[in-house]
Amino acid sequence: MGPAGEERAAGPPAPAMPPVCVLAGGLGTRLGERVQTVPKPLIDVAGEPFLLHQLRLLGAHGVREVVMCVGYLGEMIEQRIGGERFGIAIRYSHDGPDPIGTLAAVRKALPLLGERFLILYGDTYLRIDYADVASRWAASGLPGLMTVLRNDGRWDTSNVSFEGDRVVRYDKLAPDPAMVWIDYGLGGLLAGALANAAPGERDLADLYAALAEAGELFGYEAHERFYEIGTPAALAEAERFLGALSPPSRPGGR
Repeated sequence: MGPAGEERAAGPPAPAMPPVCVLAGGLGTRLGERVQTVPKPLIDVAGEPFLLHQLRLLGAHGVREVVMCVGYLGEMIEQRIGGERFGIAIRYSHDGPDPIGTLAAVRKALPLLGERFLILYGDTYLRIDYADVASRWAASGLPGLMTVLRNDGRWDTSNVSFEGDRVVRYDKLAPDPAMVWIDYGLGGLLAGALANAAPGERDLADLYAALAEAGELFGYEAHERFYEIGTPAALAEAERFLGALSPPSRPGGR
């Protein structure tokens, strides 16, 4: 209430979060027998499928729409996760029987994603302010987004040059030794940005690299380390971290 007993004017409503495209179609071959009968996003981590940890985190940050791009054993993911979790409506885009690549998976899911969307890999757990990422990216006016972490070779090979609020170079295959930043795993695109990729390109990294070279890739700095389940060692780390979260950090329910 104001000094005269009047209610203060409410501020503008927070902008709605864009849909999140979750890339969950990989084979997960580095995990060996663990993925022979279960797709990587459904591997049990700290007592439940990894994908539930990821979706719970997204729901807590205000995400209300997810499009799941699935491939290997994708029907199993759809049956296990369903159409709603943690207040998030979930839709599915199936790559088909053969791997088509991350960029092709995004292209195929475009009718479900709309004009602006975030992109997240289905094997990563990222502690970041998703709403702030989306808001600052929108304010930048740029067609692409990449979150980055100062890595200095700690968790994987650094592959990003980051200056100001722009990713100025990204090279996943042949990174410059002078690079000290790494792709954190959360990106974003406007639908029209896909025109920057050649029709035959399959890897999302190629599109990000082209956008960076053109000065059109907004960079957002993350500060918390990432967790992922792509290798047995990384899976063990994620298991320890997620298993140690207190109950308030892991609310139940759908």
